[in-house]
Formats: sequence, C-alpha cells, structure tokens
Amino acid sequence: MMASARLETPAADHEARNTPEERGLPRDGVRLLVSQGSRDDECRFAALPEILRPGDLLVVNESATVPASLPASGRIGRFRISLSTQYSAHLWLAEPRWSVSRPGPVGLSVGEVFRLGRLTARVVAPYPGIPRLLFLSVAGDVRTEMDRIGRPIRYGYLAHAYPLIEYQTVFARVAGSAEMPSAGRPFTRRLVERLEEQGIAFAPILLHTGVSSLETVDVERGVSPVYPEPFEVPEPTVRAIANARARGGRVIAVGTTVLRALASAVDACGLRPARGFTSVYLRPGRPTPGVDGLITGFHADRTTHWELLRSVVPDERLERAYRIARERQFLWHEFGDSHLLLTN
Repeated sequence: MMASARLETPAADHEARNTPEERGLPRDGVRLLVSQGSRDDECRFAALPEILRPGDLLVVNESATVPASLPASGRIGRFRISLSTQYSAHLWLAEPRWSVSRPGPVGLSVGEVFRLGRLTARVVAPYPGIPRLLFLSVAGDVRTEMDRIGRPIRYGYLAHAYPLIEYQTVFARVAGSAEMPSAGRPFTRRLVERLEEQGIAFAPILLHTGVSSLETVDVERGVSPVYPEPFEVPEPTVRAIANARARGGRVIAVGTTVLRALASAVDACGLRPARGFTSVYLRPGRPTPGVDGLITGFHADRTTHWELLRSVVPDERLERAYRIARERQFLWHEFGDSHLLLTN
C-alpha cells in the first residue's frame, strides 16, 4: 500500500448523477457500507437502527443549504458566481465559474466591478493559495437576491438541476451552507424516530459549508487550502457527548463537517462550547476529536475530505473499504451511497 493511501478517482459510472428518488429509492434506501475492524458489510441505510446500539449518540449538522449560485455579468460577459462564505455585512468569499461544468478562472481582476443579479459586486482580492476563490464586496441584500434568482450549487456530474428542497436534510434548521451537508441526507423523519425508539440520541452542531470544488490537497507537501467557515458547538451538545460517554455509548459524527466543528471546540481541557470561524484541517497526525465513528459519503483522493478520513481509521482499513466500494459499484457524491466508519 502506498504511504499516502492514494486511490483512483471514481469512474464516471460510479458517480451519482441523480437523486436516489429518481433511481427508485427512498432517501434511506441508499446503500451503506459498514466498516468495522476487519469487516466491511453492505446493507441499506434504513438498517441503521439494527447496526447502532442503545446509548449511542449521533451528532448532526443543523445547517440548511442556500441557493448560492447566482448569474453574473460584466466586462468578460456572462458567468456564474458560487457564493461560499460570508465574513461581514458585505464581504463574501466566492468562486466564479463559467458554467456548471466549466470552472474558472474567468479573468476577473482586483478592483473590477460587475453585476450579480440586481446587485453590484467588486473584486477585493484572491484568497491566498486559492486563486480561483475571490473576496467580493457586494452592495445590497445578498440573501434576498439568493432567494429571488439563486440556484443550488451543482457540478457537471449531475444529470440536471434540482430544486433546493432536494439539498436539505431533515436536520436543516439554520440557513447558511453553500453546499449541502450531505452525510445527513439519507436520514428520514421516520428513520430518526426509529433510532430514538431504539435508545439512540441526537445532538446538533452548526457548520456552514462553503464551496468544495477546489478542496484539493498536496499530500506530499501537506499544503491544504482550507478557508474559515462559521461554526457553533453548543453547550447542550457538549453535555450530551459527555453523558453518552459516561453511559458507555458511542459518539458518531454524521458528516465531516461535524468532525471539523468538534475539533474546533477542543482545548487543553477537552471539548468545550465554542463558536466562531474554523479552518481546522484534520489529517493523519492530527487525530479526530474522540469520536467512535463517522457517517459520510465516498470521497475522491487528494481532497481534504479524504485526508480527514485518514485521520479516523488507519490507511489499510480505508484502502480496503474503498476497494470494496469500487468493486460493488457504490455511488459517490452528494446523492450517492453512504459509509459508516467505526473506529473499533
């Protein structure tokens, strides 16, 4: 096995090009690969109540997806802006793209002014280390303009556009994610009820995700373009995690966003309530913050998501699970199948 645990990017026929519902499945009907110890077992996501144990705690992200892709026009013609993260009343980090399937750079210069829907935007500066991400100063009410003409961000592997509701999870409560916290999508209200009936509890965090199309990582040099994203780990969640551990229950993060939020709330005394912006980068050598498992999708190698998985389980276990996922044609991306990684 290679030291960096590098695996191939999934072939096109392993990409989820449409929603599970269009594939004839309910949300919780997607496939689930359960990786624990020396085993990798396949089932359906709806079987989660039989896999988890009474006393386990699922930590979920309550961020709701916003329609962050807006039409833009200016000196270079027509293009699109994927709004990523808001840092102040008028300052945004954004990714200009020519289209869904054609990324940038689009040739915008610092100081250049263009139209963003009915609003006026000005290029402030590129993000350090990620030249295709730009800081924009936008005059006017961006949230209202999103609601008026924005669409969910999507990429070229999807067969067609979907309405915003398809990008919301049952946990979505606070609008703010440019891209869906997709690990929570297979949960349905009935599945949540069944889990609770089995004595499995839920606790929320909040992390508003930005655009992910450029989250590549130089494994050899350890260079990672991770920009700050807003998060909150509330006091009741800290208490719920402590109580679950005291009862002998396992703490399982639903999504990489949850792991990053929890890691951002750990200090020398342990997990504490916290809020702010985080650019924490979990990777081998920086262990995850005391969780016993992770529910996530399948991720391409040489991304920050992939490096985070390597911080959860050893490379040999991760490589084995992904080889099985490829052999059995599990589906990647936000509308794809799911993976439960248990640490022991």
